[in-house]
This record gives sequence, C-alpha cells and structure tokens, in this order.
Amino acid sequence: MKGRNVLVSAVVRRIPSGRVTTYGQIAIAIGQKGAARQVGYALYELPEHSNVPWHRVVNARGEVSRRRVFGAELVQRMRLEREGVRFNSHGRIDLAVFGWHPAVTKRPGKA
Repeated sequence: MKGRNVLVSAVVRRIPSGRVTTYGQIAIAIGQKGAARQVGYALYELPEHSNVPWHRVVNARGEVSRRRVFGAELVQRMRLEREGVRFNSHGRIDLAVFGWHPAVTKRPGKA
C-alpha cells in the first residue's frame, strides 16, 4: 500500500493549478485500473499539512466527494474556486474544460 501512496502522490503533484482529475484516472495512470477507491484512501492518509494538492482530485462525475471530516468538501471547493475552477449549479465541474489527464506510468515488468 505504501508504494501505491507514493505513486498516487507523485501523480497528484503534477496536476496543474486550475485543473482537476479523477480518482479513476489516477488509478489508471499508476497501472491500477479499477482502484479509484484505493486512490481515495491514499489521499485520505496524507498528513494534515501535506503539500500534495489533493483538492484537485474529484469523482468521475466532476463532483467533490463526500468526506468523513465535517467541512472538508467546502474546503476543497473553495481551494478549487480560488484556482479558477468553476462549478455549475449542480455542484459539478466540467471535466472537458477543467479536466487534466495524467500520463500512464510504465511499471517495471509490465507490458
């Protein structure tokens, strides 16, 4: 799990300001298609004052996912809005406009 956390953090650090990607896209980029939930767990495990821009990761619908910590969704939305990301009236981000697609990481021993 720790190795996956490092890979997740490395991809998330590359997301440009004002752009977002999804948990699933990160999973694909690290060679773990179908592991979107595990990407979420890896981000949840980040230290409180981490410099990894976790707020730039949203769900596949372009929405801020619910959090266990009260108010965390609002913090994420405010950070994204400060970076210029816009939400529609349903609380969704247009991934065609603000989406960013990470390159797939080549894993040793994988074809």
